[in-house]
Amino acid sequence: MLRYLLQPVWVLLAILFLIEAWLWDRLEPVVARLVASVPLEALKEWLSKRVDAMAPATTLIVFIVPALSLVPLKIIGLWLLVHRCWMGAAAILLLAKLLCLGVTAFVFDVTREKLLEMAWFERLYWSVLGLRASRHALVAPVKATILDVLWGDEDRVRSRTLRRILSLRRSVREAR
Repeated sequence: MLRYLLQPVWVLLAILFLIEAWLWDRLEPVVARLVASVPLEALKEWLSKRVDAMAPATTLIVFIVPALSLVPLKIIGLWLLVHRCWMGAAAILLLAKLLCLGVTAFVFDVTREKLLEMAWFERLYWSVLGLRASRHALVAPVKATILDVLWGDEDRVRSRTLRRILSLRRSVREAR
């Protein structure tokens, strides 16, 4: 019984994980270019020297604190959502996501070697990478099928699919 009750929770967590992985895949090159364009080499070198002198557990704090410092920005985004300021909320939450991604990528790049000295972190790191790869392999055939149906080689398949989508949109509008 508990298994059937928890199944929607696991599905939701899997979807959230895949969305995060998709965002990372799409935004990581953009954030990497932005971080590379900002002259942060002096900061990176300074931080790297400090991290080398730290214990691995202290390095974990250095890794977590910058991401936690963006929580107030996310709270503002949620407050805007509650007050139905959709565009402002979307902009703030997207900005928070990009900043968090950029800061986390920058700090992780500096602290990775020290963090991987902790056995539990190394196991977690490789487990997450393995889980991510297996989820991508699981979803790849479904994505390929969807893309094939939407943008198949034959014009009639494409036009039929697009007609169905437009028909569905019309019916939703009429239902309102």
